Amino acid sequence: MILEIATLDIKNEELKAFEAILPKAKAVISQSKGFVSIEFQNCIETSTKYLALIKWETLEDHTIGFRESPLFQEWRAVLSPFFNSAPNAEHFKVTEVK
Repeated sequence: MILEIATLDIKNEELKAFEAILPKAKAVISQSKGFVSIEFQNCIETSTKYLALIKWETLEDHTIGFRESPLFQEWRAVLSPFFNSAPNAEHFKVTEVK
């Protein structure tokens, strides 16, 4: 399981509209092969900052399967009008603690 953490910087005047469009964004990405779940979190200290926490079965499900599909173009069309800047995305794997 891979966790993608994308930091989203949203235009201040678009915060309510951005939150209203999130169900549509979820409906798009959830069609992708290897998609497991998505959760959006809003920063308490910086109201224009959101995290998209997206779980994928494999890294390639995101970097190849989703990013190279028409679904990615649809995803970007839904969300990008709200961005102040391009999102920053990183991928994480579980570190086992014994």
